[in-house]
Amino acid sequence: MNFKHKFIAIIICSFSLLMSCENYLDIVPDGTQELRLLFNRKETAYNALANTYSYLPQNDGTYASYVLLSDELAVPVPKEPDAIRMMKGQQNVSSPLMGYWSGYGAIGRGQGSLWEGIRSCNTLIDNIDLVVDMTQKEKNQWKAEAKFLKAYYHFLLVSNYGPVPIVDVNLPISAADSDVRVERKTVDECFSYIVETINEAIADLPEKVIGNNDVGRIDQVIAKAIKAKVLLFSASPLFNGNTEFYSNFVNREGKHFFNQNYEASKWNLAAVAAKEALDAALAQGSSMYYFKGTAPLFDTNNFQFKLVRDQYNHRFSITDPWNSELIWGNSAPVTNGQYWQIQSPAMMKNPTSSSVEASWQWLAPSLQMAETYYTKNGLPISEDLSFEYSDRYATANIAFNQRFYAQFGNRTAKLNLNREARFYASLGFDRGIIRTWGSIWNLKMRKGEVHGRVANTGDYLVTGYALKKLVHQDSEGDAYNKAVTYPWPMARLSELYLNYAEALNEFSGPSAEVYNSLNVIRERAGIPNVEDAWSDVTKAATPNKHTTKDGLREIIQQERMIELAFEGHRYYDVRRWKLADIYFATPVKGWSVDEDSEANYYQIKDVSQRSFSTPRDYLQPISFTELSRNPNLKQNPGW
Repeated sequence: MNFKHKFIAIIICSFSLLMSCENYLDIVPDGTQELRLLFNRKETAYNALANTYSYLPQNDGTYASYVLLSDELAVPVPKEPDAIRMMKGQQNVSSPLMGYWSGYGAIGRGQGSLWEGIRSCNTLIDNIDLVVDMTQKEKNQWKAEAKFLKAYYHFLLVSNYGPVPIVDVNLPISAADSDVRVERKTVDECFSYIVETINEAIADLPEKVIGNNDVGRIDQVIAKAIKAKVLLFSASPLFNGNTEFYSNFVNREGKHFFNQNYEASKWNLAAVAAKEALDAALAQGSSMYYFKGTAPLFDTNNFQFKLVRDQYNHRFSITDPWNSELIWGNSAPVTNGQYWQIQSPAMMKNPTSSSVEASWQWLAPSLQMAETYYTKNGLPISEDLSFEYSDRYATANIAFNQRFYAQFGNRTAKLNLNREARFYASLGFDRGIIRTWGSIWNLKMRKGEVHGRVANTGDYLVTGYALKKLVHQDSEGDAYNKAVTYPWPMARLSELYLNYAEALNEFSGPSAEVYNSLNVIRERAGIPNVEDAWSDVTKAATPNKHTTKDGLREIIQQERMIELAFEGHRYYDVRRWKLADIYFATPVKGWSVDEDSEANYYQIKDVSQRSFSTPRDYLQPISFTELSRNPNLKQNPGW
């Protein structure tokens, strides 16, 4: 059995001997004999290793995914996962939604407490040397994997809760109450611990995991990539000198949980780490993805056109399994086969078939996301002088040269025309086209039409946009076993370039090196490089915006929102930038999908509320239950 599947199979194993403690703290259960049996042989110890991986977030599960925790997507009210409820202001302290601290249940897939995951890692580290049929090198590698995962789980907790306790070792069952009731450390102490632990792990990890049996396991490239991300977060406004939100957030001794002095040097540390991760990835054969396959029959003649190829490049960079751009992937299956996989609510219905088993057609990108993508000139729609921004909601005829993404001779919103390839690779729209099920379909999304709302059905796209990006082009929606599965991208090469560009710009300002990191991504997207796009006075409303640190920061942030859209990054990025008031405090908007005429359909309406209270919602609450278990824990501000 491949590791990528075997480490998930542990879910059906009874691993209760390690998970029996009611407290979130890592207390070793009094099961010495059981532990000796578990770590007696390599075969049984392998289950313990698999268990350390089983706590990784499963973002391809519709109802457990952090992908929906932002303003990127909306769904019909009866379908709402907890992530969207949370973004609507329904988070609470009695039973927190989407909580990594205590874990949470979800349809199709739940999430275990990350403290339990940390305990699992510590248990393996403490006991792997008992195994008699393993070499010391093997034992050291397994320890290193567990060390990395322990650090990563701490990072996820810090990303959501800010300061957390550091649980580096399991406590004996005889531990005193004073040892058990630990306090939260400062965010700087947490980040330092995470980085130090990853550094310890790197020395004993393989440079690159090779072979299908081990894909998904941690190697040096993955560890260096995540280390760079940790340092990027540490340097970001939410965590670096945040006097605005947390000047009064202190521990029992009066020490600030968040440092109150901005340190520019943190950006340098992040930039150095990102460059190290990039160099390691490239040295081990990573590269930006370009579609190398044979164009399907329906696109054979179209493939000579760059815009078509650019769409394939972007869409398949996510869905082509284990491709050259993927740094770290999670291929864990959803509990019920593929039923709850995030592809299902995104997949469009076959207009020629009545079979819609795996095509739910209700996961809808927001109008805000449609407006985020660039024009064909690689500029924001509000800053491209050649784009009719003020008239973008009006309709226009679709021209012959636009036939590779829209239906020639029909009419659609100007907003949907003359955009970059990533827009068309990621979003479906009324009178657009979609490449799927072995053909090209014409999308008709007004009420009563095949891809619009039919009568009062609950399966419909509330914004009038469809999500292409997370759906493999060859997935068929008439049966779940016809969906092409792929590992969820937890880290991609494009993210490393973006991390490096952001950190380097924040530390030292615009430079050729920053531009080059962005241009690698823009080249694959098929748009002009940063310098050319922003130097064209006939198109750029703010010429030379890229030459200032503030201007380039905005460019980098938008590039990141586009390139990493719908992959689970936006919630964390917007928060660490302290921009939630801009993005998360306004309703999700869309077209008037309950209208059947062109004039009425293309009217903007609020389709889903969003509520974000500053500073409260920047950090998630610790539940009342956890606070009662440990009186030394201090609740996050506002909760």
